[in-house]
This record gives sequence, structure tokens and C-alpha cells, in this order.
Amino acid sequence: MKKKIISLILTSILSVTGLVGCGNSANPVSGQDGAKTSGGEPVHITYGIWDSNQEKGLRKMADDFESKNPGIKIDIQVTGWTDYWTMLEAAATGGSLPDTFWMHSNEIYKYASNGMLLDLTDKISKSSEVKLSNYPEGLVKIYNLENKQYAVPKDYDTIGLWYNKAMFDKAGLSYPDETWNWDKLYEAAKKLTTGDGKQYGFLAGLADQEGFYNFIYQNGGTVITDDKVSGYDNPKTIEAMKYYMRFVSEGLSPKIYDDAARGEAMQNGLCAMGVFGSWNLTAFSSNEYMAKNFNVTVLPSANDGKRVSIFNGLGNAISANTKHPEEAWKWVEYLSSKEGQTKQAELGVAISAYNGTADAWVNSNKTFNIKSFIDMVKYAQIVPYSNTTKKWEDKSFELLKIAYNGQKPVEDSCKETAKMMNDILKEEK
Repeated sequence: MKKKIISLILTSILSVTGLVGCGNSANPVSGQDGAKTSGGEPVHITYGIWDSNQEKGLRKMADDFESKNPGIKIDIQVTGWTDYWTMLEAAATGGSLPDTFWMHSNEIYKYASNGMLLDLTDKISKSSEVKLSNYPEGLVKIYNLENKQYAVPKDYDTIGLWYNKAMFDKAGLSYPDETWNWDKLYEAAKKLTTGDGKQYGFLAGLADQEGFYNFIYQNGGTVITDDKVSGYDNPKTIEAMKYYMRFVSEGLSPKIYDDAARGEAMQNGLCAMGVFGSWNLTAFSSNEYMAKNFNVTVLPSANDGKRVSIFNGLGNAISANTKHPEEAWKWVEYLSSKEGQTKQAELGVAISAYNGTADAWVNSNKTFNIKSFIDMVKYAQIVPYSNTTKKWEDKSFELLKIAYNGQKPVEDSCKETAKMMNDILKEEK
């Protein structure tokens, strides 16, 4: 699920290595049967994740796994998204990655190409539980490098339009639905904005997957082409960015730059509408104000009827240096099996990547119309990525932020972003 990653802070290696290293270094090597250590104690497998909202459901899954594998204990380690990749980089440098952990499209190339991840190809081929054909091809491809599979898809996500029913009712407006396009979104945002800074019609935060990426692709633009060329200077991309940033320049949206602040803007009643991913379901459902006042629908289409939702998914990976590769694989195999993926969906943890489990996820929550996220799958566009995503994505935000703040024309910032991206993308050719 997509989001801006902070720069890696290598100076924090000593302080964070201990956080994730204990799961690997403290355990003696397990016996060949993979049940217990030579001393008779259970093998502890660490599992690194970044979303605390998923921890409760994953813990239930871990308990289920442990009941069937009494010689293995799962230690879930949660590090918030902002610090996750800093922690992982430090742990990798110190040789103490968690045994198992979440992987993302932005980072897979770095970790796989540098020998930090266990090649799962052979284990998958021998498994009766894991068949890659059971997962969306685009997600499988993300975690494959040079015909080697380095992670198994865990889940996927799409984007929806969240809206405050109470604000719509007060304004006398009909709720958004599948008939909405860009014009209807803009007109509603104007009517829902009070002009006193207390209520904005639409939250156009400086965000990619939960923001302007969707509008770029709906408009026929692109962020990166198949032949690794930036699409930010594409006229269709520029047109979409102008539309998106118009909400900010006209005072219909507050200026918000980070994920936490965007979520708070919805939960505190600042914005009547916002574009958010399916992974926010647990947090939004547990918020009393949102549970009472909000619902979600499909994204508005472009005025020509084209509808797109940016599509991404996480993968479960194993450290190449784990001292317990067989036990770690048993855990990932369970998470990737039909049984594990169905349980993840039923618990509402995330939309499971396993084909055919969508209904179980929809039935897990009656508060919101979350079927909208499944409806968006047919309009799915895989999140823009390349081998150097981390480099160009961070710099893109800095360049686009200037236009977002009204300090430079949108077209100029987009063209500068394209030039920057193409310079970086040359490294991949």
C-alpha cells in the first residue's frame, strides 16, 4: 500500500538493530525436523510488519498456526511505516533482519538484488499449499526478479472515495456514487467548502497512491512508461495534476503532506470527502466519528468515463540470513495458503491476494460499503514502480510540492520532475 518513504538514516543502526535482531541471534539452530531447537525449546520466528491495525488479526492467525505447529512461535514486531524502512535498512546492514517480514514494490529490487531475501522459487514449486497461479499476475511479478520469486503476495489494495454523510445531508446533496465524474466531484467540493477554514469539500493531499496517481491514469496519463521513461511531462499527466492541485489553489482542500495528517483531517471533520485506500478500513471502523458519519464508494471517473484505481499489494518475504529457513517457510506457507488467506480476509485484516477470497473480506465489515474496493479491481492499474522507485519517488514529492504550495506553475514542476526521473531511470538501462 503506497505512501512516501523517509530517507534511510544509517546513523541509527545501533539503536534499531537490537529491535529486530533478537529473533535471529538468540535462538539456537533448529533440528532437521523443524519442530524445536536442540535444547527442546520452540523456535521463535520474528515477523516484521508496519501496520498496527493489522496486528490483532495477524496475532489470531499466528495463534492458529502455533496450535498446529507447537514447535514454532511467531513474534510479531510492529514498526510504523515512517520508521519501518529505516529499521529494515539498519537491520540488513547489521545482518539481523527479521526472519520473515513485509516487502513492498518500492523496495523489492534493492533487497532481492543485494542478496538480502531468501529465494523462494524451489520451496514454492515443492509446496502443495502455495501456487502462484492463485494470485493476481501483476502482484506475483512485482516480487519476481530474474525468474526468482522473493516474496509471496499477501494482500492487495484499491482506492475509494470516502465521504461524510452528515455533511452531504446538511448541504442537501446526494451522496457520491458510480455516476460521479471529475466535474461532479469539483462542483460538490465547492458546495461543501464553508470558506472559513473549518470545512473543506475535498481532501487533495500531497499523496500518490491515495491521491494524484489515480487522476493521472484516469486522464490517460502515466507516471512511468513500460520502457522506463517518465510520464510526468505527458500533456495528459500535466492536465490531471492541474485538476488535482486546483482543489488546493482554490481553497477547496487544505494543504496536507503526510498520511497521518490526512487521516486526521477526515476523523476530525475537516474534510467532507477524501481518497483513501482499503488498508484504512480497520482504523476508520474503530473511529467512532467515522463509523457513524462516513461511507465509501468507487472513485469518480474522468469526464470521458474512464475510471482507474491504483492497485498494489504486499508480499511476505524471508531473510536470506535467517537461522530457521524451514520454520520461516512454514509460517509464510501458512500465510499464503488458501486457509491462511481466507482467515486473513474473514478477520478483516486486508483484502487477501488469493483469488476467490474477496467475498470473505467484504463480509467482515458491515459498517461501510467496502464492496466498492472490490468493484474497483476491474479498473485496477498496478502502482507505478521500477528498480529505482525509492530514488525518484522521494525527489518527485519535493519537486511537486513546490507547485502544490503555489510557488511554481504545475506544468513547470511536472517537467522538472520528468527530467529528474529520466536521469535516475538511465541507471536501469
